[in-house]
Amino acid sequence: MNGKVAVVTGAARGIGAACARALLAGGYRVAVCDIDAAAGEKFVRELGATGDARFYVLNVMDAGQVEAVMKQIVADFGSVDVLVNNAGITRDGLVMRMKAEQWQQVLDVNLNGTYYCAQAVVMPMIKQRQGRIINIASVVGQMGNAGQANYCASKAGVIGLTKSLARELASRGITVNAVAPGFIETDMTAKLGEKAREELLRNVPIPRLGQPEDVAQAVLFLAGEGASYITGHVLNVNGGMYM
Repeated sequence: MNGKVAVVTGAARGIGAACARALLAGGYRVAVCDIDAAAGEKFVRELGATGDARFYVLNVMDAGQVEAVMKQIVADFGSVDVLVNNAGITRDGLVMRMKAEQWQQVLDVNLNGTYYCAQAVVMPMIKQRQGRIINIASVVGQMGNAGQANYCASKAGVIGLTKSLARELASRGITVNAVAPGFIETDMTAKLGEKAREELLRNVPIPRLGQPEDVAQAVLFLAGEGASYITGHVLNVNGGMYM
């Protein structure tokens, strides 16, 4: 155990769960946060005796709840050393048919939620003069994608937020970076048909979908001491899809 505390949002499944496992294996104590209480509690039970992991119900769209949960985590663990902003959703559709609520909900979760969580841990990190904020962006936030204007805009916003926070917080010992996954084997990509999957892979030099663990290892690196002089960076984990 390195004694440090990592908070992972959207951690009950997919990339978030892989990040929680990797951090736990790396000796971190982990606060597993998710809006799905049943899935989150089940996941923490599955982690079992692998380390100190606790579950917190968290709706990242609710700024008040975010603040309260982060305060509770600090009270329970004593600090927050790493924040992994992973919670995210898609509500895909062409702009000409996209409803206002589809646009707004994706921005509320993916961008506003990232902002609320980062804001809630900044003061505890400033007080301890160290911290790591790692935001999960996306390759489509860099290159765009038809049918995902809301998702692409939210993830591009996450990249802009990352760079701004990095400039604000560097002098306080806090680094802020983003990981931009390509197409990763998760519940989101499981909905793709075989034809769509084959089309995607034509554009990926490493001819496979990524695994959640590929992203988790990038997060683990940015959380560690080896990344202490890296901030404001977007680490692409996309198999060469975007260079």
